[in-house]
Amino acid sequence: MSRRDIVKVQAGLESVAEQVLQLAKERGATAAEVALSEESGLSVNVRLGEVETIEFNKDKGIGVTVYFGQRKGSASTADFSRAALDDAVRAACSIATFTADDPYTGLADADRMATEIPDLDLNYPWDVTPEMAIELATACEDAARSYDEQISNSEGASLSSHEGTRVYANSHGFIGGYSTTRHSMSCSVIAEDKNGMQRDYWYSVARDRNDLESALEIGNKSAARTLQRLGGRRLETGKVPVLFAADVAGSLISHMISAIRGGNLYRKSSFLLDKLGEQIFPDFVHIHEKPHMKKVLGSAPYDSEGVATYARDLVRDGVLQGYVLDSYAARKLKMESTANSGGVHNVLIEAGELDQQGLLREMGSGLLVTELLGMGVNTVTGDYSRGAAGFWVENGVIAYPVDEITIAGNLSDMFMQLQAVGNDIDYRGNIKCGSLLIDAMTIAGT
Repeated sequence: MSRRDIVKVQAGLESVAEQVLQLAKERGATAAEVALSEESGLSVNVRLGEVETIEFNKDKGIGVTVYFGQRKGSASTADFSRAALDDAVRAACSIATFTADDPYTGLADADRMATEIPDLDLNYPWDVTPEMAIELATACEDAARSYDEQISNSEGASLSSHEGTRVYANSHGFIGGYSTTRHSMSCSVIAEDKNGMQRDYWYSVARDRNDLESALEIGNKSAARTLQRLGGRRLETGKVPVLFAADVAGSLISHMISAIRGGNLYRKSSFLLDKLGEQIFPDFVHIHEKPHMKKVLGSAPYDSEGVATYARDLVRDGVLQGYVLDSYAARKLKMESTANSGGVHNVLIEAGELDQQGLLREMGSGLLVTELLGMGVNTVTGDYSRGAAGFWVENGVIAYPVDEITIAGNLSDMFMQLQAVGNDIDYRGNIKCGSLLIDAMTIAGT
């Protein structure tokens, strides 16, 4: 889509938003908000050199929420005709008549609305045809399958390209919108030897297709990672140091974010309840949110309530500095919104001086975790127990692959026992994190 087309789409969505707000006002709503989107994309999957699926999507939708004092109703539609918009507003107003008063509900505070919407460089359309997508996905899978004769099968390769424009408006007078793109390529293969079969994968994702790793790189990495896992063994049960590889380490930070989310806090269902201003990590740990990083997947100029996003510390010198709050949770907790309605935006944990190899040497002997299985994490207590696979390390060198084990601990203890953060940061997700070395965890094996 050209720049002119993008401007036209956004202008059209803003016009619809204004219509909806006016309809809500005419029906007596004391406040209203509306979110609209128009998206399109292409996804292709190939397996063993054959095309399995080609999917096109072109979607649009609108969600409207109305408030009558402290009563709230919501409705949605994919039809932008005047009659359908009127029906959606009428439905939302009708629902509001059946809801109870909630003193904490309502629009975000007017003085928190974004007054400027910076260009964060998030839109890089790719005019990729199905033929081009099939060719790239096939080349990716071919690279993996031809990497080594022990690669015996494939779960396939995929390529996807998506573009969308979103607009949010409310009766404070706020209206804003921006366009984004997301392109990705992935591959997963299976290797086999006398001990059995193993699988692994690799993927690349970016706003700009020119920032994607090549089909050859992705295919080769997926094959190499799979081959490394052949001959996996179980470990004896015990307590050992654990190094979480960068591409799984971010999950530990995500558990922290979940524990400081407003909903879990006001329900008193978090192991980090009332920990604001207290030490939860060693004093070298710095975790911060940077919503305005250019050309990055997690960036956003405002949250889903129109509140201006801003850079801030979540943890500084190991001390918890702030929560993750939307307006509703903030009011329940007698605090202010942190512009996190809809989630966090680019959470980074400050890197140390060592890469993964350096951290392996520092660990000496222990477990390198490269895959986590299951969801055995209790946000209320912090208890942590998940299936894992990876490699046993001796004297700082990988000795052999391991699988069919469980790693366990408590997140409070794990956070305080963090020994080092790697500089091998994985930038592909919303949480950008290097490898994390934990002093000791319980391994359940043989």
